[in-house]
Amino acid sequence: MKKAKNILTTNNVAWCVLGLAIILMIVALILIFTRHGANTSGEITTDEDRRSIVVVSSGDTLSKLLTDQGFSDAQVLEIAQVLKSDADITGLRADSDKIEFVRTDSQSPVSKIVIIPSPWRQIEVTSTTDGGWQCKTVEIQPDKRAVYRSGEILDGDSFYLAGARAGIPDAILAEVYDLLAFEMDFERDVRAGQKFYVLYEENFANGKKVDNGNVLAVQFEALRGNVKMYRFKKSDGKTGYYDENGNGAIKSLKRTPINNAKITSSFSNRRKHPVLGYTRAHKGVDFRASTGTPIPAAGAGRVVARGYNSGHGNYIKLRHNSSFETLYAHMSRFAKGVVVGTTVKQGQTIGYVGSTGLSTGPHLHYEIIKDGKHVNPMTVKLPAISNLGQADKEKFLEYRKTLDAGIEQLSQHPDWFIQL
Repeated sequence: MKKAKNILTTNNVAWCVLGLAIILMIVALILIFTRHGANTSGEITTDEDRRSIVVVSSGDTLSKLLTDQGFSDAQVLEIAQVLKSDADITGLRADSDKIEFVRTDSQSPVSKIVIIPSPWRQIEVTSTTDGGWQCKTVEIQPDKRAVYRSGEILDGDSFYLAGARAGIPDAILAEVYDLLAFEMDFERDVRAGQKFYVLYEENFANGKKVDNGNVLAVQFEALRGNVKMYRFKKSDGKTGYYDENGNGAIKSLKRTPINNAKITSSFSNRRKHPVLGYTRAHKGVDFRASTGTPIPAAGAGRVVARGYNSGHGNYIKLRHNSSFETLYAHMSRFAKGVVVGTTVKQGQTIGYVGSTGLSTGPHLHYEIIKDGKHVNPMTVKLPAISNLGQADKEKFLEYRKTLDAGIEQLSQHPDWFIQL
């Protein structure tokens, strides 16, 4: 054995360097061969040689794109028939759909076609051993993350302004507004200093955000009390929103049919009529909105009256159950197909804002009639669409505790998320 002081001589160092270089070269060749493989001609085939992705542009057709990849007319026809029969695809959408063509190597014909109509679904067409083509649909599960956003109403704010400032996406804000509208009057219940939060889903694919999902929980410090709602799936697979005690949060009727509309006249037993000039009862609530604004049905029901009179102008009356009816007046026009006897869903457009009848400007006059008597839409107690049974309620309360714990943690670290 050499002494330590004799090891680093000039000759020894040279031989060491040469040996190390040879070893590194061998390792590099092994890595290249393992990663890329070699074809029969001895050329290295990269992933780029085997795969190509085309974004469908205006004027592109399936036939054109397949022909560009070397397919014959007979093959194009067969692939089109397979896509139509097995995946219900008859055309491509420009600037939306993508197509991936896969080969075994750069010199081989396409053996697999992947049509990507959305980040969550792709259609795979592969060649069979007999020269034909087969098709299957692959559903891709998104990487779901629950994120928390909170805000506060400032002087002069609307809920939308405060929500946008808090970083809540427009579509999520609209959904939250729809939920809270069952319990709140956004004209009179929103004041400076009120705080709120929203927990909602963000959907990711390959580490990149694609879109937003469902609202999971919402809280708003309203004047009439703290409003909380949680999304929960029942044992029968149906999903709904419930308050913190497990009672249905979605009511059969909405207090404010038109989102973000300002109340110009409230329900009153004595109001000076702006046109007639004398005092009489105002049996509904007036919401200011521009002419042509869609009017959604406040609840599911059936059209029992549609017509015109001198007071209401164009109006529609819906019957929702044995107790509740709603009336919508001063419409500029009715929605197509909505006639007496039509069954409508909650939120379905039944007409459009106008100023027909005794009206000083475009607005919606909205009435709720309970057991034949007019009631104040802003204060009447509305029945829930569905409440939880005992077994589901017990599961909900446990779920709510877990979700509340997560919300509390996110409130301390708003840049975190919960992996779903």
